[in-house]
Amino acid sequence: MMLGTLQRIVESVHQAPEFDAALDTMVRKVKSALETDVCSIYLTDHEVRQFVLMATDGLDVEPNRRVALNFGEGLISLAAEREEPLNIADVRKSPHFKPVDGIGEEPFLSMLVAPIIYQRQVLGVLAVQQVSARQFTSDEESFVVTLATKLAAVISHAEVKDLVSDQRSPWLRSLKAIAGAPGIALGPVYIGKPVAQLSAVVPRRTEQPWYEIHKFRKAVAKTRQDLRALADQVAEYVAADTLAIFDVYQGMLDAASLGNAVEEKIKEGWQAKTAVKLVVEDFVSQFEDIEDSYLRERAVDVRDLGQRVLANLLDKSSQHEAIPDQAILVAEEVTASMLASIPREHLAGLVSLRGSPNSHAAIMARSMGVPAVFSLDDVSLSYFEEQYLVVDGYSGDVYINPPIQVVNEYKALYQEELELDQVVQSKNHLPAETKDGQVVELQLNAGLVIDHTEDRGAHHGIGLYRTEIPFMLRDRFPTETEQVKLYSDIFARYAGQPVVMRTLDVGGDKPLPYFPIQEENPFLGWRGIRITLDHPDIFLVQVRAMLRANVGLNTLRILLPMVTSIDEVDDAIRLMNQAYFEVRNELQEEGERFELKRPQIGIMIEVPAVLYQLEQIAQRVDFFSVGTNDLTQYLLAVDRNNPRVTRLYEAYHPSLLLALDSIIQVCQRLEKPVGVCGELAGDPGGAMLLVALGYRSLSVGGHNLDRIRWAVRQMDSQRLGQLRADVLQASRADDVRRHVRMELERLGLGGFIRAGK
Repeated sequence: MMLGTLQRIVESVHQAPEFDAALDTMVRKVKSALETDVCSIYLTDHEVRQFVLMATDGLDVEPNRRVALNFGEGLISLAAEREEPLNIADVRKSPHFKPVDGIGEEPFLSMLVAPIIYQRQVLGVLAVQQVSARQFTSDEESFVVTLATKLAAVISHAEVKDLVSDQRSPWLRSLKAIAGAPGIALGPVYIGKPVAQLSAVVPRRTEQPWYEIHKFRKAVAKTRQDLRALADQVAEYVAADTLAIFDVYQGMLDAASLGNAVEEKIKEGWQAKTAVKLVVEDFVSQFEDIEDSYLRERAVDVRDLGQRVLANLLDKSSQHEAIPDQAILVAEEVTASMLASIPREHLAGLVSLRGSPNSHAAIMARSMGVPAVFSLDDVSLSYFEEQYLVVDGYSGDVYINPPIQVVNEYKALYQEELELDQVVQSKNHLPAETKDGQVVELQLNAGLVIDHTEDRGAHHGIGLYRTEIPFMLRDRFPTETEQVKLYSDIFARYAGQPVVMRTLDVGGDKPLPYFPIQEENPFLGWRGIRITLDHPDIFLVQVRAMLRANVGLNTLRILLPMVTSIDEVDDAIRLMNQAYFEVRNELQEEGERFELKRPQIGIMIEVPAVLYQLEQIAQRVDFFSVGTNDLTQYLLAVDRNNPRVTRLYEAYHPSLLLALDSIIQVCQRLEKPVGVCGELAGDPGGAMLLVALGYRSLSVGGHNLDRIRWAVRQMDSQRLGQLRADVLQASRADDVRRHVRMELERLGLGGFIRAGK
């Protein structure tokens, strides 16, 4: 009985169109369900240290009157302070009870108060009162406590229920997103929508499959033409290699990717548009099941491409409505092609309700210099229509129709941003070295798309190339010949510079569409080097392809992921030796005049167990690369993609810094090269921290390359030594962050602090 009532109350609250309406619904429904006399909700205003009455059914509150209790006053404050419910039979006997004058509270003797807590923060209090003096039953208490936990989620997302602040609200409401591309944007909203949607297709069969195949091929040809036009449109203002995003799209249209699969569905008797829907949605679901956030974002590309083919099948035009100047593009899911279709001169920023900073739209936004934020859960596009936004691409904050004070503050920050970029860009041709001559090698992280600046002399090659994507976009394992072609293109682009290629890192949380793996705990499962050693046929083909592509170039370095033991290193080296001799002998038989050189071999330091075997492993490999993302995740036992515990994922955690310090100390003593390729290296503050610890090789995303180079050039060894001493003595992540920020400010790099939020 109570469970059903609870579900109905929660459903009605979620259906409320505004935040205040949700609170009013809650108090009315709870009062009725418990057959009590009063139900009230108080919210915490930390700024003035008060609990503010936001909704009540039973108390006599005049319209627009602010009713509040100071911290430390009354049973409301006591429940919040203790962080546990209070069940008082007669409030007259409690020394903590303090009635509020003028709201008719005096007749109500019994009181049940439950704190509303979300991620350790008391957001407010839910209180029920009754005239009769009685103890509320355990069932009633459980009911109110459960509702308080449900209400916590509503309050924590209050901004998505009511985007316009009112006088009673104890805070300035804003939306919280994930920062995807740095910068500040201000402007009116432009709503972006796909021309056609796969979800709208009703499955239908056909008796003319060859006619449907002809229609499909015609639509694919038109889609290819559209993609070439989009690439040409953005070519003048994005980095040349970022255009490879459209090569990815073209590749997915090939027969080996989507083409054959769609035509097979048509041959089974489905119409072309139905076949596209079935195949694309199947691919999308497989990508969305992947835990790795970078690979999961490829689902966006597949869906976008499928909907473009569908639009051409339906012969729908992609004409845009009039786009206002300095507009903020807002869409359910901004895609690279949607972004490319909007003239740059009209675009100030973007807000994607879904997606992540790993998406191709984010990569393109960074290349274009367009501030962007992603992932606004439970927000409807309708909330944004005809609104004015401020988008903070550093913190992820989005303000809807903010007060003039907020607008003016962000306009000032925007001007500072322009001035900072001018200074940084004016020095981007200089090497990354400290004032006293300590050189820091800056390399790039890359996937199938190479995301970097056009200045090839600004970095030292590719520090991490993920080889998984070509495997993900096919309906079978790519052949050795296909892999040779792919790797050769990368090596040719970076002739004379090192390219560190990580061997296939799939399995568990990153299953291939044609090689699915189901595990209850994929992060601790069959993945990385574990799966490739169990399938040496896959591993040998990939290593052979890398070696063949590297003939005459000496560019390749091979990196092994997810290593946990010396045996894995030995087994991998044995297989790589086998591949080397096979390729060398074949080249000699083919009359190849170039000598096949052995590439350097390294391992990822991302599993904590490796920290205690570095000396033994160092005798077997040529270099190390620290993956701070997974190392942090495994060291802290935190899944950073789990919203319940993401706050515990802390890149400045003292234990992580001690681990990083231990790694660099061992590597320096052994004279073994070591670099960092995780997100910590891509943040100016984090990069400074790593340089202070002794790291001299960082692999980062191209969008922050110039800023990190500029930050390095402002540092000196003496100050870095002091920073190292300070952070290694810190006991909390906030203490580490404070030291880093103080040092950035001292160096005149305060503008970089926002990027480190």
